[in-house]
Amino acid sequence: MSLVDLIAQADERGLAASGLACLDRCLPLLGGDDDLLRPLWASLADGSDWAGNLTRARDALGSAGAAGDEAARLARRMLESAPAERTADAVRPWADACSVDSLSIHRLLDPAADGGPAPDGTDAGRTGDPSDLPPLVAAELRRQAAVLELLAGHGAQGLRGALEVSVEGRRVLRAVVSRRARSAAEPGA
Repeated sequence: MSLVDLIAQADERGLAASGLACLDRCLPLLGGDDDLLRPLWASLADGSDWAGNLTRARDALGSAGAAGDEAARLARRMLESAPAERTADAVRPWADACSVDSLSIHRLLDPAADGGPAPDGTDAGRTGDPSDLPPLVAAELRRQAAVLELLAGHGAQGLRGALEVSVEGRRVLRAVVSRRARSAAEPGA
């Protein structure tokens, strides 16, 4: 099943987890602490205060992230556009936008990609044909699908697995960001 289909069929919890997982994986671009979004994950599990936890996460990050950096701008947009109301109608467009933004971020940072904006190939990957995607983007596409499949198949019990998928993706992106920073700091770069 394509990622677009998975998003279309997801329930409120799956959609919120999908958007949150995309944001969580891109957190290194905003300089956020790895545990910053944990209260939001917990609110998905226990139904606690999503809106309050979202506000606290936004406040904690302030205006972190390089203003001129496109990848950081996209990550910030994911956080800022998160709906305070956690209903399927409110989170579905956010989850879809987070999916697109996260894939765009991974394309911008993928050393095998041209570093430009996401071409139609990223959209084709979301609808089922990932064959022309660079490796970092293809891996992000798989992670997004895995999160939605875990929640669809296991409900609230799938949240732990979704968080593990997200943590692994965050480590990968942190390594890519670190590598890019080191190469930019090298003389003659």
